[in-house]
Amino acid sequence: MTAAPARVSIVDLSPDDLAVRLDEALTVYVRAMGYPPGTVRQRRPMWVEHSRRAGWHAVGAFGPDHSLWGIAYGYPGARGQWWFEEVRRGLLGAGAPGRDLAATVLEGYFELTELHVRPDVQGDGVGEALARRLLAHPGDRHVLLSTPEAERPTRAWSLYRRLGFRDLLRHHRFTSDPRPFAVLGRELPLDPPGHPVPPADRDGAVPWGRA
Repeated sequence: MTAAPARVSIVDLSPDDLAVRLDEALTVYVRAMGYPPGTVRQRRPMWVEHSRRAGWHAVGAFGPDHSLWGIAYGYPGARGQWWFEEVRRGLLGAGAPGRDLAATVLEGYFELTELHVRPDVQGDGVGEALARRLLAHPGDRHVLLSTPEAERPTRAWSLYRRLGFRDLLRHHRFTSDPRPFAVLGRELPLDPPGHPVPPADRDGAVPWGRA
């Protein structure tokens, strides 16, 4: 497992831990995503509800001053959850290959719901350390996530490709957001650091199922 930068501590968070740091965690999220400050208030109830779901797990990155540098959490996906149903809709609309994927990858997966690092400390390995800590617990067959599409590789895209995430859906439109998103996934456990990454197609896509 990749060690976190020496000046950062990566720790597991309980629902109570998140509750104490909730506004700080949401501020990291808002700054990382470039959302308006009012998003903190809007997202607070949803993050609290997520923390009460069965199998929820979270990790935080803390700097030497004990401030929160990064946050990541997720939980097992299941029918009836908004994200599950949105991704299932997209897969079913993608023809036979998508229908086949919907019947397999939407069973027994862990949803990496949020992973965010404060912009002023990005690029120092904090995001990868959070992902590896969050996804190290046993019991899940694979992990899925969604991330905004980007014309040029962002740090998030580079991280997910480096960790071996592959494409399930590209340019998917969730009902609550006008932006196109990619839905990515990979088997668990994660490969050790330095493991070869699957080759991409010419457009940068790495299809699911390519080992």
